[in-house]
Amino acid sequence: VQLQASGGGLVQAGGSLRLSCAASGRIFSINDMAWYRQALGKQRELVAVAASGGSTNYADSVKGRFTISRDNAKNMVYLQMNGLKPEDTGVYYCNADIRSSMMFGFRPYWGQGTQVTVSS
Repeated sequence: VQLQASGGGLVQAGGSLRLSCAASGRIFSINDMAWYRQALGKQRELVAVAASGGSTNYADSVKGRFTISRDNAKNMVYLQMNGLKPEDTGVYYCNADIRSSMMFGFRPYWGQGTQVTVSS
């Protein structure tokens, strides 16, 4: 199982970016899918999570600006980021709890990370 994230880049404050993450490989089912970020010198933090049933949750710092969505048929998760601020700068990682077969339980998988830089 692999997660491949894309869509990062350099944007001015107030701008928008859309991140995508595709899960591939031997996948039986996917539970939660999420985005985390890690700024330089800081711990990785949860940005947003989308449950398989459709519910979503966000970090307080991104509520009203970011939207997480998923396409279960394509095993993909997206993060639409609007109103970006310099403090949103960091490496963004996608994460998913995946069950590769009926023989195994869910385990977390991580994408490789994509850099988001917001200039002031």
